[in-house]
Amino acid sequence: MIVLANILAIFRKELQGYFASPLAYVLCAVFWLISGVFLTSILMGPNGIVQQVAFSEQRGIPVPALDVAAEFLRWFFGVMGTLVLFILPILSMGLYTEERKRGTLELLATSPISNWAVAVGKLLGVLTFFVTMLMPLMLWQAIAFSTANPPMSPTVPLLAHVGLILMAAAILSLGMFISSLTDSTILAAFLTFALILFLWVTDLIAGSLTGWAGAILTYLSLLEHYDNFLEGILDPASVVVFVSYIFLGIFLTAQSIEALRFQRS
Repeated sequence: MIVLANILAIFRKELQGYFASPLAYVLCAVFWLISGVFLTSILMGPNGIVQQVAFSEQRGIPVPALDVAAEFLRWFFGVMGTLVLFILPILSMGLYTEERKRGTLELLATSPISNWAVAVGKLLGVLTFFVTMLMPLMLWQAIAFSTANPPMSPTVPLLAHVGLILMAAAILSLGMFISSLTDSTILAAFLTFALILFLWVTDLIAGSLTGWAGAILTYLSLLEHYDNFLEGILDPASVVVFVSYIFLGIFLTAQSIEALRFQRS
């Protein structure tokens, strides 16, 4: 119970910090603007799905069987997956670097609160803020899916959101570890972006390899497992990979702060 109370205390402190930060609001505005532009463009733009179908029907061109709602979901969440590569490193860059700048990291390292509790609380705080950023997009998507004919099963968009949140948690967890290594927010964001970009494209690298090396890189790819969720496939292996990245980030962060605690003792 004490550990849970400590995690909740860190969680509330971290979440309040995001809602009190002007940078967080600017990031939300940019995220919503870009997402809204892509959502509208994919649906109603000159090359959007709806316009392509309408153009073909007007000219009597046979239209192949097309699940517009499913196509929209894959296109939009593909864009969202790429967009979070830039958003999430910015969210995670200050998780520990700000503690270093304020001189409170040493207090955290030597406090009776365990490093694991601090790391989990911080991760839950930033992940909750990210989910808050997604809520307006969920409303827009619900409006778009409500007009689908035939109606779309709620399972597919639900899995897409679960995949996006799991991937975000994995990225934020690894970004938290990198943030614990430096007092530069810019460096933390850049290194996180570089690491996530590598994990995003490992399946492309694996395509040029054969044997066990290619299989391992494919298995480590964030994109490969994220695509499974977009296809409406709940693959236990994909869940295990994302959860493994989450625990790896928390573990490495705890060890990083433990090393600082050892240095100060």
